[in-house]
Amino acid sequence: MLVVDENLCDRRILQAISRWYPGQVLPVMALRPGSLIKDEAIPVLLRGVSHPTFVTINVTDFWKKSPAHRTYAIINIALPKERAHEVPDILQQVLRQPAFKTKAARMGKVIHVSANRIQFYEADRRIQSVAWQV
Repeated sequence: MLVVDENLCDRRILQAISRWYPGQVLPVMALRPGSLIKDEAIPVLLRGVSHPTFVTINVTDFWKKSPAHRTYAIINIALPKERAHEVPDILQQVLRQPAFKTKAARMGKVIHVSANRIQFYEADRRIQSVAWQV
């Protein structure tokens, strides 16, 4: 299951991801319908569903701030909101990387994606890097 942040809930973005992603693709609001979801509540909500991968462009509020947990993954894609339409293609490329290709490989990681590097940390918060290019 992919859960996308509110900045990525545009119907076109969700449809573009759903074209290639075989699992469920949900907006974060679906985890707690009818209420405002603050960023700090998202890790708690993620633990309430089965092994989700949360995708956001809100790097400032999630990278190095969110705890890593064995039951979910968080992918932070460093893009401004005006370029959010690029997320489906970038996300697909990230999920093709051996370190993130399967749900089991992603779980427990908080991942930061930039133009030339992917960084991630796990529970020990030690940052590791994977070279790549968009």
